[in-house]
Amino acid sequence: MNRTGTLLTCCLAWSGLLAIAADCRAEPLAVIFDTDMGNDVDDALALGMLHALQSRGKCQLLAVTVTKDHPQSAAFVDAVNTFYGRGEIPIGVVRKGPTPADSKFTVLADQLDNGQQRYPHDLASGADSVEATQLLRQVLSRQADQSVVIVQVGFSTNLARLLDSPADDHSPLDGVELVRKKVRLLSAMAGAFTAIGKNARFCEYNVVKDIPSARRVFHDWPGRVVMSGYEIGSEVPYPSSSILADYNYVEHHPLAEAYKLYSPPPHNRPSWDLTSVLYAVEPDKNYFRLSRPGRIDIKDDGFSQFTLQANGTRQYLILDAAAVDRVTEVLVQLASQPGG
Repeated sequence: MNRTGTLLTCCLAWSGLLAIAADCRAEPLAVIFDTDMGNDVDDALALGMLHALQSRGKCQLLAVTVTKDHPQSAAFVDAVNTFYGRGEIPIGVVRKGPTPADSKFTVLADQLDNGQQRYPHDLASGADSVEATQLLRQVLSRQADQSVVIVQVGFSTNLARLLDSPADDHSPLDGVELVRKKVRLLSAMAGAFTAIGKNARFCEYNVVKDIPSARRVFHDWPGRVVMSGYEIGSEVPYPSSSILADYNYVEHHPLAEAYKLYSPPPHNRPSWDLTSVLYAVEPDKNYFRLSRPGRIDIKDDGFSQFTLQANGTRQYLILDAAAVDRVTEVLVQLASQPGG
């Protein structure tokens, strides 16, 4: 190699090291995870993804707020957080919220082996947690302006109540102004923006279960909202073969056991909530395309109507067929990354 070639090689190597160093110096993305944990197992896998992304230095999970009104939901979240070594993450819960029914898998929070918790954790019941709106206000008030991403993968109950909240000891701002000041993005799994089968007016579960709150959030949120519609997660089902093979580094894994209780293999469960996490933390990796800007109107039946609007702040994800395998692979890698 001549001197010019050697110099070029050295420069390229140094540039690569600088890029790596710059990436290491980047501040982790501040994330709040709002979930209806217990209604479907994709919430559990999405929480596992956030822990993997935090371990990689990509994000910091500031808090988890729960919109399923069942005492085991928050306890299970605490069990998962503790499994990943982050049992200190605060958890807020909804009061008088939707879906109080028992869950197939949050029972794991109370699972005992020889009189000891299978998944050690401190929070015995959601009844012992702070109310979600108060936790959201407290956490947001402490963050830098325009620094927080909220990932909502359940109902809009908590965030609607946040918008309606008045000034308090945490902040002199009302909910709308607090969100406007502190939140960079709302990444939400909700709605449907293509026909689902032959149904051109598909009314998605997360919206239907609390239509007034969904209307309040998706119409009035004072900032950018990106929606992962029902169609996105349906295109990337989580392979049950991963549940059987990739979580065996411990005797008991809360995500794998939750999946088996909710949707036993060989069923491949859609990865709805995981896609909202992936976009929220890795928006520049081109896993998805974005729609043109617009607005979202929630109709009386729960249908999410998207209308193009030049100055709109609402968009939805688009998944190209050529990207399906790549997205599936990264979801599996992140959800199954060893922890604990």
